[in-house]
Amino acid sequence: MTLTHPTLARQLAPTPSLLRDVLLVVGGAAFVALLAQAEVPLKPVPMTLQTLGVLLVGAALGWKRALAALAVYVAAGAAGLHVLSGGSAGLMNAAGTGMRASVGYLFSYPLAAALVGFLVERYALDRKFLGTCLAMLAGSALIYAVGLPVLGALTGLKGGALLTAGLTPFIIGDTIKLLLAALLLPTAWKIIRK
Repeated sequence: MTLTHPTLARQLAPTPSLLRDVLLVVGGAAFVALLAQAEVPLKPVPMTLQTLGVLLVGAALGWKRALAALAVYVAAGAAGLHVLSGGSAGLMNAAGTGMRASVGYLFSYPLAAALVGFLVERYALDRKFLGTCLAMLAGSALIYAVGLPVLGALTGLKGGALLTAGLTPFIIGDTIKLLLAALLLPTAWKIIRK
């Protein structure tokens, strides 16, 4: 399957180079780290703007660079850099007795960014409002498909209790983030075309 549509990054910096790719990957990771600092401290999983960054990086960089950027972000947090939600670091919980409850969501980020990047490169979904909504919805669904089962395994929550802890508090915020991305990306394309 050929990926035929350029991403925003490729449109703005069309000449391929290792330096360009490294800067885009590190910049994507830094962008997500910056958005992770906007936090509403819910338990067991905080609400942040991380997912907005994950999805935007996926759309802007394409699947390969987005996968790399989010892998760098997760690795930086795991290595102890304070880039995770609210300036936290490490994959262990605050007590240091086990994995943090949000680790499944963190591990889903490279996959979700890559999925959004693939959809953008294959189908140019970031050019129109509805297409962007579909790409962001697919990325968000993947985040929950990975994050919720891991949250359940780590906390022992099941069924409705698991959904109440790891999904329902985030639906309104995720919808707002999705709509924001669906406004930003097509607008960016309109500006670039002019």
